[in-house]
Amino acid sequence: MSKDNKEFVRDFNEELVILSPGRINFIGEHTDYNNGFVLPTAIDKKVIFSFEKNGTDTQCKVYSATYDKILDFELNSLKPSDNEWENYILGVISELLKITDRVRGFNCIIKSELPIGAGVSSSAALECGLAFGLNKLFDLELPKITLVELSQRAEHNYVGTKCGIMDQFASIMSEEGKVILLDCMSQVHRLIAANFEPYKILLLNTNVSHNLASSEYNTRREECEEVVAIISSKYKNVRSLRDINKSILKEFKKELSPKLMQRASYVIEENGRVLQASESLEKGNLKRFGELMYQSHRGLQHQYEVSCKELDFLVDFSENKDQIIGSRMMGGGFGGCTINLIHENSIDDYVSTVKKAYKDRFKIDLTSFITVPSQGTSIRK
Repeated sequence: MSKDNKEFVRDFNEELVILSPGRINFIGEHTDYNNGFVLPTAIDKKVIFSFEKNGTDTQCKVYSATYDKILDFELNSLKPSDNEWENYILGVISELLKITDRVRGFNCIIKSELPIGAGVSSSAALECGLAFGLNKLFDLELPKITLVELSQRAEHNYVGTKCGIMDQFASIMSEEGKVILLDCMSQVHRLIAANFEPYKILLLNTNVSHNLASSEYNTRREECEEVVAIISSKYKNVRSLRDINKSILKEFKKELSPKLMQRASYVIEENGRVLQASESLEKGNLKRFGELMYQSHRGLQHQYEVSCKELDFLVDFSENKDQIIGSRMMGGGFGGCTINLIHENSIDDYVSTVKKAYKDRFKIDLTSFITVPSQGTSIRK
């Protein structure tokens, strides 16, 4: 830590601490920006924000312990940065200032327990924690859904990732021991008890992040929008893939390329899987829930083409093993984690075995952690 950073941390007068969690998503990948269904929840690993007012009107300093850097900016002269992590901060401030004039100078220290690039949405945790904290620090009285939406806009406008609303929604709206069945079109949501016993949630981090991830994410969104544009020329009420079923899609087989047919088919099928999975969970049919997770991964692998050899290896390795009932890639793709439902008595043996196999195959260390459905963004008491 540099001398200036040490002094900043030493002189900091903590007034408020916010805990902002990462998230997992059991099923419903790449459906959120298509107005579809998702089944996420917050996890017990968090980004921790400490805030203080600094008595100025416009001067702000944000220290990231992860990068050991201070972002120094003025509220009245915001502009995008060349450093990606800074744009998550600046984007939230920019969106806040569009809807309130009550933000003043502040200092902030950020520490993260979340692995970057693992598909647990450290970016949404960063956005939501900052928005939530400033809302409390300056008594802005903005409702939670406003914080969700402005955090999503921050990622669109400052970072350039045209994400759906799932990550930010899960980060703020989750409750301990529950998963969220979220309709991304209407934002209507329902909390479902996360009764997975005797299985635990195991995340296996490939520790790879292929450079296709961000560019291909936006490409997939554009491909889906292209399908919608073609179909809406005949069906005027079609505004997203949510409005299309398999029979309508089939009508346009000649107008759509095989690739576009695959993309749309995946999204339509995945929406169906989410609804089936939520019903299976409520009925306690974990075997069916796990089968749907595997189906989701194969759709992402073959139809949506956002997986990678490392993720596929881990899912393949888990199949036909009695102790694991479900496994799939999670997040935008091209790296990050698989999410697995594993019997609580088999965790240590399985993790040891899969780590060795992964290291032998890719010469990369696999990392793992068990997580639980947790409370959304909150004030540390």
